Amino acid sequence: MHRRRPPAHSDKQTLRRELLQVRNRFTADDVEAAAGALAERALELPELARAGTVAAYVSVGSEPRTLALLDALRARGVRVLLPVLLPDNDLDWGEYAGAESLAHVRHGGKMALLEPAGERLGPDAVTAADAVLLPGLAVDARGMRLGRGGGSYDRVLARLERADAHPALVVLLYDPEVVGHVPEEAHDRPVHAVVTPSAVRRFGNV
Repeated sequence: MHRRRPPAHSDKQTLRRELLQVRNRFTADDVEAAAGALAERALELPELARAGTVAAYVSVGSEPRTLALLDALRARGVRVLLPVLLPDNDLDWGEYAGAESLAHVRHGGKMALLEPAGERLGPDAVTAADAVLLPGLAVDARGMRLGRGGGSYDRVLARLERADAHPALVVLLYDPEVVGHVPEEAHDRPVHAVVTPSAVRRFGNV
């Protein structure tokens, strides 16, 4: 008798734990060293070079650092949108006006997030973006992304699809997080590219 394969969401939880364990072993020096290289490679992307509006995020914890990239985009004259977590895990958006415009916000027992303190633009603001930078824990050879499991960016991607919006979808990761296979569920959508400190990789779904 064949054993039933565990559901994809169970596989995802296992992979998340493994990847987070690796991330949590990075030193502050490791994270900072990766940040400059990641920003430099991301800024070379044609999708960002021609973008007027980029939806991004502020890294927290051991995530690949994004502030240098956000500041460089803003210095180019790019309008940068940052997420604001809503009680139902959906995302509102606000405009990035520099590091001093960010506020530490704690949502329940979760890690404090850095969110824009200014005007709220509404969840649909993301549909105006030319590129969306996505957080994640891994991406595979097909461009399938593994997120943290909160579902916030699944809602963003579904909103883009409903609006018939087609921004470039780019995930920012560390080098070891480009993996052979990410478990996939019906709602998952592939990204167009992944940027790591050492490389940019594009996928065949562009």
